Amino acid sequence: MAGHNHGHTPAAWTGVTIAFIGFCVAGAFTVAAKPVGFFAGIAVIALGGIVGAAMRAAGLGMPKTQPPQPKTAAQAQPQAQTQQ
Repeated sequence: MAGHNHGHTPAAWTGVTIAFIGFCVAGAFTVAAKPVGFFAGIAVIALGGIVGAAMRAAGLGMPKTQPPQPKTAAQAQPQAQTQQ
């Protein structure tokens, strides 16, 4: 997974940051025993997912991967020379 740059995009960072803020709000209001604030925090968590998905749709997420193309003989030959 580390070689695929998984999640290192503006869409992912923004969505996770908004969701984290919502988690903190919900947690604070849970401790304060205020159900309205708790559900507001849950709404912010959902908003983070929506914002992340919208940003991904706008092109700020990971590009869709295309299946690997088979290498031609001309492409494979330089690799064989560098491995010697």
